[in-house]
Amino acid sequence: MSLNQRVIIALPKGRVYDQAKELLGRAGIAIPESENGSRKLVFADESGRYDFVPLKPIDIPVYVESGAIDAGIVGTDILRELDSDVYEPVDLRIGLCRLVVAAPQGLQVSIRDLLRVATKYPRTAEHFFRSRNIHVHIVKLDGSVEIAPLLGLAEAVIDLVETGRTLRENGMRIVEEIAQVSAKLIINRTAMKMKSVDINHLINQMDRVVYENP
Repeated sequence: MSLNQRVIIALPKGRVYDQAKELLGRAGIAIPESENGSRKLVFADESGRYDFVPLKPIDIPVYVESGAIDAGIVGTDILRELDSDVYEPVDLRIGLCRLVVAAPQGLQVSIRDLLRVATKYPRTAEHFFRSRNIHVHIVKLDGSVEIAPLLGLAEAVIDLVETGRTLRENGMRIVEEIAQVSAKLIINRTAMKMKSVDINHLINQMDRVVYENP
């Protein structure tokens, strides 16, 4: 089976990769152990039914929406930030965390103040504050945002938290929660029609292990 005939699935590099691989394994889609740490750009599962492409999470919806890749696993934080036009058939219940507004401990901050807010999610931040008729200056950063208040770049940040440990270690506190975040299986709209048999098999298998056999 050629690459164009198989379903191509993007896997997120980073903290969710192992969780995604474990979930796929429970669904009967086994990635060979030899691919752990591999630098291959594309590799197949043991059945040869699917091909996998490890990508940075922020790039996955772009590839899937364009049709360059058929399916992917990516967090709802990124899907909302990019406003991606893709199918989202299964919430995988992995990569669980929260998107929050945070500020330094001891600093009296109200989200109704005129703030400078540092974040990797400028569109989400703009929508959040606009929906509350609050005017803020948003500072777009790509790296660690927790240091921004320490260096005087911003009074507050919007970022993901899992346990809150990183915030506490950097003298930060949560001011308000914006959204719960989890990883979803996403599907390209055209691929859903053109590769419907294999994609529906993938959806059904993932749905089964997440909701019937958690």
